[in-house]
Amino acid sequence: MNASPNEQPVTATGIARWRFTLVMAVFGCLLGAVLVRLVILHTVEQPFLFEQGEKRTVREEVQPAMRGMITDRFGKPLAVSTPVVNLWLNPQQVNIQQLPIIAQDLGLSARELVRKTERAANQGRSFVYLQRQVEPELAHQVLDRRVAGVYGDDDFRRFYPAAEVTAHTVGIVNIDGKGQEGLELAYDGYLQGADGSRQVVKDLYGNVVKQLKVNSVAQPGNNLTLTLDLRLQYLAYRELKAAVAQHHARSGAAVLLDAHSGDVLAMVGQPSYNPNNRSGLRPEHMRNRAIADLIEPGSTMKPFTVAAALQSGRFRPETEVDTSPGYVRVKNKTIRDHRNYGVLDVTGIITKSSNVGVTYLSREMGAEAIWSFLTKAGIGQATALGFPGEAVGSLPYPEQMDALRLATVSYGYGLAVSPLQLAHAYTAFTQRGCIRPLRLIMEDQPTEHCDPVMSAQVARQVLDMLETVTSDFGTGRRARVAGYRVGGKTGTAHVVGQQGYEDSEYTAVFAGVAPISDPDLVLVVVISEPQGKEYYGGEVAAPVFSRIMEQALRLRQIAPDDGSVPSLQMAAGGVQ
Repeated sequence: MNASPNEQPVTATGIARWRFTLVMAVFGCLLGAVLVRLVILHTVEQPFLFEQGEKRTVREEVQPAMRGMITDRFGKPLAVSTPVVNLWLNPQQVNIQQLPIIAQDLGLSARELVRKTERAANQGRSFVYLQRQVEPELAHQVLDRRVAGVYGDDDFRRFYPAAEVTAHTVGIVNIDGKGQEGLELAYDGYLQGADGSRQVVKDLYGNVVKQLKVNSVAQPGNNLTLTLDLRLQYLAYRELKAAVAQHHARSGAAVLLDAHSGDVLAMVGQPSYNPNNRSGLRPEHMRNRAIADLIEPGSTMKPFTVAAALQSGRFRPETEVDTSPGYVRVKNKTIRDHRNYGVLDVTGIITKSSNVGVTYLSREMGAEAIWSFLTKAGIGQATALGFPGEAVGSLPYPEQMDALRLATVSYGYGLAVSPLQLAHAYTAFTQRGCIRPLRLIMEDQPTEHCDPVMSAQVARQVLDMLETVTSDFGTGRRARVAGYRVGGKTGTAHVVGQQGYEDSEYTAVFAGVAPISDPDLVLVVVISEPQGKEYYGGEVAAPVFSRIMEQALRLRQIAPDDGSVPSLQMAAGGVQ
């Protein structure tokens, strides 16, 4: 069969050209589609894609601010912040199979960690703490395992070098670095500082790949310098703790003040707690008993009653008072002395701690005069340190004082003071008859203003009377300090219970000054509810006063003033 003359034969070359053209056209269309897509990605969809990329890689990271340091008056650290890392995981990203090795590094239960993570994942949560405030070395060990979904954030942890010795005064912060007790709470805003922030690019494992910008720089908190002397704080704490243990007492407190300025040099309490280890922490151990606890001061109030009598001009140190027969009836109560002291001069009333003697003096003075004098001395007034839980105390108004109430106030019953208030009141005798505000923070400017309480002459007379208390004829012989002239007053008061005064529970107090020739320190020691045969202030609190004062005077390099050769050798570092 012959082909038509108009038909063209199909050749292999023609078919190949047609296929090539088709393929090239397809590739051209694909290239065009890609180009169009690229244009769309870089124009129309670029903002959306950029936003999504940033959401997955760019992070706003908080830069925690370092909390300010708390130091003593010589710069010894009492509270510092150390770098730590908070480890956390995203339950939606983490591989459960890799959690046991992380738990092993951190000393956690692998089963509990897996269970917690699975529960959080089922709840749709994306954040679970692994462990907070981990030491950087251990945290880096965990993060170096590069487990997806496990991250770490920088933080700071508070550390207290003096631990329980300064715990009541310095206080503590919680795990978020917020003040909870003591000066950490009172000055929280001052110490806190301001966190900073920066914008960074992070990889899948939470590592910072690139820092894009700094939004704000972290501002560290302000440092706080206390008037405390850490050396004196240590020795006061040691002696108080030993005394509380020796007498099986419920609690104790001691306050040491600079006799000239009113600076708080040491303030300790028992029982205490370790702020660095809060396992088994009991809330009642956290109270600063030197500031927050109120006591009836007992006979430590008698010097103020005597001072008021001397200030009135109606009495002199040698004025005689007949205390026979050793007791006096006031309304329906009999007020007694330890024994019948007979005729005593005003100095002897302090030396022998005569309840009858001060009762007669207060009766002569009247309620208004006694109240006015004690108020000027700061009794029943706030010490205004700004410390959390600071007690104000109480002093009955003149119209509340009948003859019996006036008598009991004169020897330290029927009113309440904190150990700090009592120590502050005693500085009126060491500051030539006036009283300055207390100071606990060195940043607070010391004031030259001194509120008058009594004349300088009366203050000097009372100091000389207080010295007789530590003589062989006084009630505070155990308060003596070898090489120094020491004065003070013992106090023993019944503890108030639910049914009134407890017959067998006492508060033992000693408040004193040294050296008498030129007072440098004022110290108050309170031992609450000592058990055993010894419970008087002269038996329990006075020896603690002696041990603390002896070491404190030597640490402050105060020259002995009693003229004894052994004491001079001790002060010079001679062999004993």
